[in-house]
Amino acid sequence: MALTIKENYPLKKHNTFSIAVKAAVFAEYDSEEGLAEVCSLVRNGMLPRPLLHIGSGSNLLFTKDFPGTILHSCIKTLEVMPEVKGKIPVKVGSGFLWDDFTAVCSERGWYGAENLTGIPGETGAATVQNIGAYGTEVKDIIHSVEAMDLETGERKCFTNPECGYGYRKSIFKLPENKRYIVTRTTFLMSAAPVWNLSYKALAEAFDGRTPESIQEVRQAVRSIRDSKLPDPAILGNAGSFFTNPIVPKGMAEELKASYPDIPVYGSGDPDTVKLSAGWMIDRAGWKGKSLGRAGVYGKQALVLVNLGGAEGNEIAALADAVRDSVMKMFGVELHPEVNIL
Repeated sequence: MALTIKENYPLKKHNTFSIAVKAAVFAEYDSEEGLAEVCSLVRNGMLPRPLLHIGSGSNLLFTKDFPGTILHSCIKTLEVMPEVKGKIPVKVGSGFLWDDFTAVCSERGWYGAENLTGIPGETGAATVQNIGAYGTEVKDIIHSVEAMDLETGERKCFTNPECGYGYRKSIFKLPENKRYIVTRTTFLMSAAPVWNLSYKALAEAFDGRTPESIQEVRQAVRSIRDSKLPDPAILGNAGSFFTNPIVPKGMAEELKASYPDIPVYGSGDPDTVKLSAGWMIDRAGWKGKSLGRAGVYGKQALVLVNLGGAEGNEIAALADAVRDSVMKMFGVELHPEVNIL
């Protein structure tokens, strides 16, 4: 399969909210050559715009049918390069499932990705989103990113600093850079243990002792995730629906005076701090509540769920209601981590 193109294609299996919408055109490719071919077809007007590239759809909320062309990578290669100074370069195709990659790392004794166990989606999307969990972000192990310019077919390699990584940010998310499609990512894995137990629940799981293996850390991470997050195959969701807001320190101090137990975290900037969106949503009374067929998950208020048969605009309406409540109560604006289309 160099390239397959289908029209009027159902997307329910391609988004973890399980929203029943369709794409005018759905194109899958398994090589850069296939991607270049579909890009050429779009440029020449043979396939409709707009263009949208998706992974597993674990960060998407469709509110209607997509009128253009959706692209999906089936580049599932994994290339291991010679170890250099205790680091193992591993080049991974954008269509390789992220959690499958963390499993390979575990099996081969490559350290650095274990805290990111269990995150749904594909490697290309993980690279774009700068996924993070339990004290680790994927940028911490990325060496370089290969991408293709949809408008020219030109291939380009970005170094880690050139990717402009931040909290759930990269240059690939900027409007002017949506033309770049990630095709492969090279990770630098450690040949020796580099445990990160800074996250409170993970530190408590090990109670001061050193992990015996990557597998043990993966199991601990999976247990923490399972205790908080629903399985999308059972209850449609996209994980954390909102990012944790970053606010000026002075604002956080004012909130702390009114709400002494509000969690406050460092943001990496001395003038700002990060607040817990989940805590504020919970305090605003939304945890476990619903609007029709859309609900706020009872174990983690940061997760919005499809209770069965919900349309995308029902989930979006719930998100708006939650945001309005948090703004009214705390004066803090929440921003969706999920892309609403």
